[in-house]
Amino acid sequence: MGNREDLLAGARQVIIERGIAKTTARDIAAAAGVSLAAIGYHFGSKDQLVTEALVDALGTGIGDDVEKVVLDSQGSTLLDAFATLMNELPTVFAANRDALLASLENTVRVLRDPSDSRELHNAVMEGHRGMAENLLIAHPELDERQANSVARLYFVLTQSLGILWLLNPEDLPRGEELSEAVAALSGAQEGPRT
Repeated sequence: MGNREDLLAGARQVIIERGIAKTTARDIAAAAGVSLAAIGYHFGSKDQLVTEALVDALGTGIGDDVEKVVLDSQGSTLLDAFATLMNELPTVFAANRDALLASLENTVRVLRDPSDSRELHNAVMEGHRGMAENLLIAHPELDERQANSVARLYFVLTQSLGILWLLNPEDLPRGEELSEAVAALSGAQEGPRT
């Protein structure tokens, strides 16, 4: 690995062990086995390194796990696939609890300093695109617009359920309950569009 990859791995390790608030640039450099100056050279700041490390950790943790569930839903109805994903999310969250918690902490930090939000915004947009691509593979009956809409719904629900899971993992709605709500909404008459 090079210094950049070592720093990303070191940042993930220290953040998971201590949380973002207690993580220093010195801690990350020591864990990575590189000089403190390498953080500025490769990332510009510790905060930028932390954001990139967490985006990568969640993409390869939660993102990959969700992608597998979506791709495995090939051949099932969209509502059944939706219910299955919602039912699998608690397992995904449990496997990635520390990264999920650190990501929430980092999101609050970014919201307090919007100049750091570009990387996070780009990661969210990439998450939507990747989810839509996987939905088109698993459910070719969707057109691109529909896949993008479903991807956004999945992404929003995954984010919000992740927070609710951190608060009380035993009190999340079941996938069948959420699927029933979506079905009821799809049968409701549309009101005027603005």
